[in-house]
Amino acid sequence: MTGAPLALLASLLWGTADFLAGRASRTYQAVLVAAVGQGAGVIALAIVLLFHGADSGAFGPGALAGVASIVGVLSFYRALGLGTMSIVAPVTATCAIVPVAAGVILDGERPGALQWIGIIAALGGVALASLEPGGAAADAKKALQLALVAAVAIGLSLVALDKAADHDALSGVWMSRIVSTPVLALLVLKAKARAPLRELPKLGAIGLLDTGANSAFAIATTGGLLSLIAVLGGLFPIVTVALAYFLLHERLQPTQRVGVILALAGIPLISA
Repeated sequence: MTGAPLALLASLLWGTADFLAGRASRTYQAVLVAAVGQGAGVIALAIVLLFHGADSGAFGPGALAGVASIVGVLSFYRALGLGTMSIVAPVTATCAIVPVAAGVILDGERPGALQWIGIIAALGGVALASLEPGGAAADAKKALQLALVAAVAIGLSLVALDKAADHDALSGVWMSRIVSTPVLALLVLKAKARAPLRELPKLGAIGLLDTGANSAFAIATTGGLLSLIAVLGGLFPIVTVALAYFLLHERLQPTQRVGVILALAGIPLISA
């Protein structure tokens, strides 16, 4: 598969995982949801790497991705638990700005004119989808702040995963989970966060979806410009918004609907 389809697959997996994580974080502490999910990712990738083989060259940037992901995933899951998923997910999707900037400024990537139009449409759509009329409640404001923190942290994590993918994408994602899981586990112990044993497989499944998304994204960066792959991968809120609409009956304002349509319209242009 080329970079664009894999990046879109990452969006699908991320969007689904985020919706499920948001629902879980309204019942259980976000740190527990994150820790169980990341731990499941460590185990799954370890099994894969037994057959695939690991590249130690990816461990350094993978570890950096893990450090950033601790802040990113905790902030994001907490925001999903506090706020409206249809708002939090698009705001966090502005994480695409970080790798886009890295690709253009640091690596000298030069997307074509149509692709720039697609990038602007996608990011503009995300911005419109994030607009919420009227005064926001305290939880909504905090959720927005956490979503912005998550956006920066996740963006840095994606840049690090791109560097890890120069050696081996799966090894980089695995190392990121190796770094983040013990830290999250300690935070779980400190917070005395708990969930019934029957719920742990569900939380683990969220982590497997997230790990699959990170792996697909990291591999995608080896088959396309980082600046474009990042924006395609950042379209995950469309999935989250759709699931929240149909399953939780969250309703969007007309401006937000325009944002989702605009983001969708950018996909073929970015992939041109």
